[in-house]
Parts: sequence; structure tokens; C-alpha cells
Amino acid sequence: MSPVLYFGLLALVSLYAWFRGGPPERIGAAILAAGSLLSLAARSSSAGRFASVETGIFLVDVATLVGFLILALRAKRYWPLWLTALQTVGIAGHAVKLVDTATIPLAYAFILALWSYPMLLLIALGTWRHQVRLARFGTDPSWSSFSAASGPTPRSGPES
Repeated sequence: MSPVLYFGLLALVSLYAWFRGGPPERIGAAILAAGSLLSLAARSSSAGRFASVETGIFLVDVATLVGFLILALRAKRYWPLWLTALQTVGIAGHAVKLVDTATIPLAYAFILALWSYPMLLLIALGTWRHQVRLARFGTDPSWSSFSAASGPTPRSGPES
């Protein structure tokens, strides 16, 4: 999987979420972008990359999971639940490598990276659905009623 393609798509989806999404879409895109960049920085040296459990990437993945989980619990959206599930499946890739150290490094890397593309799609779809709800109802509440940040999202630009 091409890092140039992924980071290009990440930039496009993040910009789309920033300019057309509500707070949950912006936060979701920011969590994914931060996790992606930190994972890139946390990789081991190229000589031993993915030969054993990538501890740095694992820690970033767990932090990303916590971010998605908090977002899923607070947002009045379904797509953050799917992001959380996909991130959990991605973390399971670390468990596979831990249990079976003979796992081929390329297969381990693939397992970790595979879930990033559907996550991009979910954020883009969530942003699009936000726009549909705004057009239909004039408002789109961002936060669930038990969330401290509840309230309607006004029809406006990035400052909302």
C-alpha cells in the first residue's frame, strides 16, 4: 500500500471534514491524522521493521483507539462506532504478531495498515451525511444528550 496515496487521501478527507463536517467529523479526522503521523514516527528502524511487535505503533494504536472510543461515546453519530471497531481489529494485528512471532513481517504490516482506508471512507461518509442532515433539517446535533458538549450544530463553516 502506497504511503503517498494514503497520506494524500488522508489530507483530502481531513480537509473535507474540516470545511464541511461538524465537530465529530473534524475530531475523527484529527485523531486519524495524528495517529497516522505518530505511527510513521514510531516505526522501528528499516532493518528490523515489523520483524517483531512494533511497540511504538502499538502504543499509538491504543491511544488512537481511546480517542475513537471517547468520540463514539459522545458523538450523536454511528460512524465513530465503526471507526472504533476497525481500530480494534487493527490492534488485533499486534496480538497476532505477539502470539505467532513467525508471522511474515509484510503480512503484519499489511494487517496494521489495511483498516486505515475504510476509516478514511467512514469519515468522508460521515461528513457527507452531516451535510445531508443540515440540508434537510437545518441543524445536525453533534453530541448525544448525555454528553457534556451536547447542542445543535449551526449551519456554518469551520468555526462551528
